[in-house]
Amino acid sequence: MSAGTGSAEIELVNVTRKFGDAAAVRDLSFTVGNGEIVALLGRTGAGKSTAMNLIMGTIPPSSGTVRVAGFDPHAEFDKLRGKLAVSFQTDRLLPWRTTSENIELGLQILGVDKVASRRRAAEWLDRVKMAGAGDKHPHELSGGMRQRVSLARALAVDPQILLLDESFSQLDHVTSKSLRRDVSELVRTLGKTCLLITHRIDDAIEMADRILVLDIPARVMLEVRPTAADRADPARVRELHQEIAAAMGGDEASTH
Repeated sequence: MSAGTGSAEIELVNVTRKFGDAAAVRDLSFTVGNGEIVALLGRTGAGKSTAMNLIMGTIPPSSGTVRVAGFDPHAEFDKLRGKLAVSFQTDRLLPWRTTSENIELGLQILGVDKVASRRRAAEWLDRVKMAGAGDKHPHELSGGMRQRVSLARALAVDPQILLLDESFSQLDHVTSKSLRRDVSELVRTLGKTCLLITHRIDDAIEMADRILVLDIPARVMLEVRPTAADRADPARVRELHQEIAAAMGGDEASTH
């Protein structure tokens, strides 16, 4: 699959990953272009988590090539420090740190001084619509607010590439929709490259420039390119939803 625009920031070429004799990913190829938002969409068992781990560099492929920002993420993991950031399904905030201190953590790891880290944390709290919440602890925040802090922490390090691993799936429909809209706007405004891993069709349609629907084991069986005009047309959204749901297996396809 070719990227929509620009050079490839993420590239998988004929990637297979086996665990024993079982292939979680088989002959998977796709790219994410510079400044694109791409959704990797599939049912449970489609290899989405394995693909994410390959891109993060936590596991190597059994065969094929993975490149992130031009590097092998497994063999050259250190070269991606500060270039790649991840927001997970759970917020993973440290309970003993305030929201500001949680956002500052990644900056401190990169060696940013305390004053600059505190200033950047405040800026990102404002950007994710949490201004004034810097002194609150995670237990004082709702699930949606905690996820906003998690996203602020990921983006505060100014990464080239943002990975969203089921980042909205734990939230209720209204909160998830609001956060998806805000994150999409931020990512596009900042020109970040973003890969969204999800099993929810709504997430993919509302956020992505391209949707790659995975078969089992993970291979791209359908590519969909929603436009802003599509997203503004409820009838067109339903058509896209039905097309993707049919490819994913109908009843097992998730929406909310």
